[in-house]
Amino acid sequence: MHGRNWTTRIAVSVAAVGVASVTTMGAAPATTASAPAGTQAAPSAYTAPAAPSHAAGVSAGFADVDYETWKRDVSAVTDVARPYLEQRISQGSGDKMAIVLDIDNTSLETHFHPFWEFPTPPIQQTLDLARYAKSRGVAVYFVTARPGIIYSLTKYNLEKAGFPISGLYVRDLPDLFEEVSKYKTAKRAEIEAKGYKIIANIGNTPTDMAGGHAEKTFKLPDYDGALS
Repeated sequence: MHGRNWTTRIAVSVAAVGVASVTTMGAAPATTASAPAGTQAAPSAYTAPAAPSHAAGVSAGFADVDYETWKRDVSAVTDVARPYLEQRISQGSGDKMAIVLDIDNTSLETHFHPFWEFPTPPIQQTLDLARYAKSRGVAVYFVTARPGIIYSLTKYNLEKAGFPISGLYVRDLPDLFEEVSKYKTAKRAEIEAKGYKIIANIGNTPTDMAGGHAEKTFKLPDYDGALS
């Protein structure tokens, strides 16, 4: 969400829905999940292939990212994530497992829809992964850089899009002064402190991937920051 004008988005959304403030999930002490043999393995990441030259004049922004190419590049990642989840879940009988999802351009098609079109539609490939995980008893958590004032709007949008939600983390006022990657890492640590093994962390920016606290990461395309 680093390239989005959330000041305008919040003003319009709050006026429409009447949201004044929201309360985010309470914090839990941060711990690190243990990997086999008492060590935490470094997460591995899959990065989508670079977009073809016709798909993105990435520095120019919104209009130059081709929607259909983006969807194909998303599928290149989720088509790898699905069999991984199937295998990992089948091997984790008895484990308390979770996946962590970013929201903007990972779960919702934020970049391709103006803020006044609400609710924002889901990214179908990510929705399918989330529903599959939930059907297999895996918790589905969302960790987003969106500010806390639009917690209710964000939760409503995810629910309308059909996502299962085990928990939603947004940035409270103190979090706004933290680096996004540090904030997101801390929230994954909080999820681990609840006893979960985060078997997959899915996002579309480097700040979603940094910091560990996930067995495996999957990075959707952002075309060098053209998509927030």
